[in-house]
Amino acid sequence: MYKRRTGRIAAMKALFALEVHKKSSKKILEYILEDKDNHVEDPDFSRTIFKGAIKHKKQIIKYIKEFAPAWPVEKIAPVDRAILEIGIYEILYSSDVPPVVAINEAIEIAKEYGDTNSSKFVNGVLSSVMTKYCKRDIKTGKPL
Repeated sequence: MYKRRTGRIAAMKALFALEVHKKSSKKILEYILEDKDNHVEDPDFSRTIFKGAIKHKKQIIKYIKEFAPAWPVEKIAPVDRAILEIGIYEILYSSDVPPVVAINEAIEIAKEYGDTNSSKFVNGVLSSVMTKYCKRDIKTGKPL
């Protein structure tokens, strides 16, 4: 498994748990990072995307609503929503992850943790966000 994927998975689990349990975000993430079964190789990366997704959550939710209009946000499976939040954060707000990498990683995580249609749904939403709003080269991540 890719080194950063474990960080993305930990962040996704923390966003999911935060929504379900409504507890302190810092405690939830640290609990997940301390769990040896998660094998998080880069906890700082996980912290960065988790905090970034929370910081930009209102805008991220607007993008989800825009590109998944048939699905009210509260009806999207919490796992899929957490994956989308991380993917959109990486595409639009992270300067060290090329957008196509963010999408590919989100698709792989959706295949592992979502249902049979999750990866297609995640791909569609994230590709649309990237196409309309990304101001970086999609393959290198460098500013246009």
